[in-house]
Order: sequence, then structure tokens, then C-alpha cells
Amino acid sequence: MNKINDLFNEELKVINIGLESFYKDLKDQDIKTIHVKWRPTAGGNKKIASLLSKLK
Repeated sequence: MNKINDLFNEELKVINIGLESFYKDLKDQDIKTIHVKWRPTAGGNKKIASLLSKLK
């Protein structure tokens, strides 16, 4: 249990994936963070994603 409690005494560092607004909110609070621009392949369309996966 002490190891979990120790986490609350450490500086918060965040990797944000997806919504940039979360990243901006963290930056506004001076929290060390980086933003990864990620979106599902083919916008989440499973058929197109399947077709793309077959391309070499």
C-alpha cells in the first residue's frame, strides 16, 4: 500500500493520446505532458481498415 501512496507524492507526468483539449487543460495547470495525435486507422471504419492492412 505504501508504494501506491508514494505515487501521490511524485510529480505528475502525462502522455495524452487523443483529445487535445485534455492536453491543453493539463498544460494550463503546469503539469508536464506531451500530446500524441492519434486517430483510429481509416477513421474507425473496419472495412477500410481491413483493406488497408492488406496493402504492402
